[in-house]
Amino acid sequence: MSDDDRTGTGADTAELKRRLGRVGVWSATLSGQPASFERAAAAEMESLGYTALWVGEGPGAKEALVHAGILLGGTERMAIATGIANIWARDATAAANGANALAEAYGDRFVLGLGVSHAPLVTSRGHDYGKPVTAMRKYLDAMDEAPYDGPLRERPPRLLAALRPAMLELSARRAQGAHPYFVTPEHTARAREILGHDPVLAPEQTVLLDTDPERARATARRFTANYLRLPNYTNNLRELGWTDEDFADGGSDRLVDAIVVWGDTDTIIERVKAHLAAGADHVCIQPLADTPAEALEHLRVLAQGDVVAS
Repeated sequence: MSDDDRTGTGADTAELKRRLGRVGVWSATLSGQPASFERAAAAEMESLGYTALWVGEGPGAKEALVHAGILLGGTERMAIATGIANIWARDATAAANGANALAEAYGDRFVLGLGVSHAPLVTSRGHDYGKPVTAMRKYLDAMDEAPYDGPLRERPPRLLAALRPAMLELSARRAQGAHPYFVTPEHTARAREILGHDPVLAPEQTVLLDTDPERARATARRFTANYLRLPNYTNNLRELGWTDEDFADGGSDRLVDAIVVWGDTDTIIERVKAHLAAGADHVCIQPLADTPAEALEHLRVLAQGDVVAS
């Protein structure tokens, strides 16, 4: 199968951009909450004007497609996206048919985000991480060939977790775009150049409502330290000019400030606008907070400050 063939990618990119809207939410913490809390939280995010909710998939998290179904069942309009569903967590037929079932049940509100995860997380499951781009290409081939007997009107759109050129290029050819994580507006500009005009570009942006520099950077550094242990992220940052000195001790102040925007509402809105100006179609903000309830309160404050109108 040619990489120029977009078989199985669902609706066109213009329609997907409309569905996602400009500003959504990314959450890694909802998964640990009861389903009733998740549904209520998602419904409130929807009422606040956030147009999409992205949920991650970690080793101890709810299974990504089941998780998306819980959230789709608690909302009426917003898109629910996996950010990301790990290709090593289920085979391609299961991913295709699970995604198709959600699209059948909830129409155009489900978006399948797929990613290759990280070598330490993959090998711990007994898999050989190998060559990530090759693995993703083969997985997409198998998804496209999977039979589905349900009354499906349209296959759900898919985005790939992509950071570096090869995966971004694959996102443009074999999916409807890319969902980069742990990135800066400079990366967004570079990703847009690689993707071209049409594919969807939906970066994640971590945000922290705290105007005290010392406290905010300490909170942000606890976050960045976890990701700077993973080569996928540091290799991507090196290509943007960051160095090992920036990665030491949880990240230099300059790197921490670039990855996590902290400050008041206006400061956070300016960072969202910077991604949009650099070529993003949609920005999903991830509030740094001690609890999901506190994260929801931060989303309320940001919505009142018109972040959703960025």
